[in-house]
Amino acid sequence: MFPIVYVVVGDEDVEKVKVESARVINLERFTDADAIDAIYLERPYYLAPDGPVAREAFAVIREGMKGKAGIGKVALYGREYLVKVEPRERGLVMYTLRHANEIRSMDAIDELTEVPEAVKPDEVKLARQVIGTFEGGLDFRGYRDEYQDGLREIIDAKISGREIVMQETEAPPKVVNLMEALHKSLDTISAVKKKTVPMPPGARLVGRKRARA
Repeated sequence: MFPIVYVVVGDEDVEKVKVESARVINLERFTDADAIDAIYLERPYYLAPDGPVAREAFAVIREGMKGKAGIGKVALYGREYLVKVEPRERGLVMYTLRHANEIRSMDAIDELTEVPEAVKPDEVKLARQVIGTFEGGLDFRGYRDEYQDGLREIIDAKISGREIVMQETEAPPKVVNLMEALHKSLDTISAVKKKTVPMPPGARLVGRKRARA
């Protein structure tokens, strides 16, 4: 067993590796826009030309990159970022990317080792039938951050001197028979069209097993 060694790193040490924020994007390679796994994407930024002189060159690059994405680096806020740049509407969008060593392999999730690879065709058929009832166009404007809404309600209530009564959360029922659960979902959908689809019985979030290492 290796001994644990603690190293104290001060501000002076950090300054030695601090990258000057040049805000210049250096693209080193181009690839198909859909060739990059979404798990690497971190945060998006809109790009625009730096003044009137750069507008035409900006437009030429945008058109030339249609269907492609540029991979490179940029120095921002004292550190270097790996980035992806691709055309979007009239401009360009830049995504900061995670490095390969920051991505946790799915094989590292112990709970997945016991998940069966082969499943019953009739169960899959029924599951697709349930999923099919929810297919349709997607508009993210229809989704709201319920946590933020609830937090705002509490703040407004405190300001006005009102008291918020906390609602009890019902525990999800434990379902053992998948077919029974799927049939029940179809029966519920046929009665009242719901807005959300529950996760399959037995599915759960694995604590602290995030995609990012």
